[in-house]
Parts: sequence; C-alpha cells; structure tokens
Amino acid sequence: MLYHFSRHFLAMIRALGFQGHNNMSNLNTIELKAFVPAKDFEISKQFYLDLGFTKASGSAGIAYFNYGNCSFLLQDFYEKVFAENLIMHLLVEDIASWHEAVKSSGVEEKYGITLSEISEQPWGMLDFVLYDPSGVLWRFGQNVQA
Repeated sequence: MLYHFSRHFLAMIRALGFQGHNNMSNLNTIELKAFVPAKDFEISKQFYLDLGFTKASGSAGIAYFNYGNCSFLLQDFYEKVFAENLIMHLLVEDIASWHEAVKSSGVEEKYGITLSEISEQPWGMLDFVLYDPSGVLWRFGQNVQA
C-alpha cells in the first residue's frame, strides 16, 4: 500500500515538472524544532525553566524554549498516546555535568519524575533519560569517543 502511494505520489510530482532539488535556487535550512505536548501547560513551562532552559518567547498556547543553540516549542496541547511516544534527544558535550545539573535542579522531587543513571548504549553514546510531567521521554546523550 505504501509502495503504491509512493509510486503515484512521485509520478504526480514529476508530472508537475519537479525533478528534484536542482531546480530550486535556495534550499538552505535554518533549524528543525519539535512541538512538545503539555498536559498542564503552566507546570510544563516551569519544569523546563527548572531544568535550565530559557523561555525565549511565548504566546497563546505556545512557548519557545532554548538552551544554547537547541530549541523546541512547548504547546498547550496534550494527546496521551502522542506524548508517551515522543522522544526528545539532547546531544551534549559533558554528560556527567548535565546529569549532575539535572539532579541538583530538584525536578525529581518537585515533579515526581525519575532520572536514570548514566549508561553506555550500544549505538556509541553515554546517556541518561527522564520523563517530563506530560510523559515525554527526554534522552540526554554524549557521543563516546572511539
């Protein structure tokens, strides 16, 4: 079924004259951000502030958070299945420092969440995980030097 759809989609695109990115003058990208759901928008905003993120802006139902060059949009929207299947991955330079910072932030006690220990993954990363108050899994990772 997917193959059938893909074949027809490509045929339609070709019929419209699109032959790939070579016809485009500027396909540079700026950034990619995820929309992270919030079961309780106010609690989630405070959670990310407590983790050390900066709330750069916000309007009705959306808050823009960043830490350094990494950012995401927190939305006042919650769908349990979506939230519990979303994984955010934050690549960091020093996993031990991040783990200590999260531990000392008090989010475990304040929000009733569990912070895992740092572990080495078979895909070549050291990481730890935590779930935000809405059930979104956050994986903090550092590349392992070969």
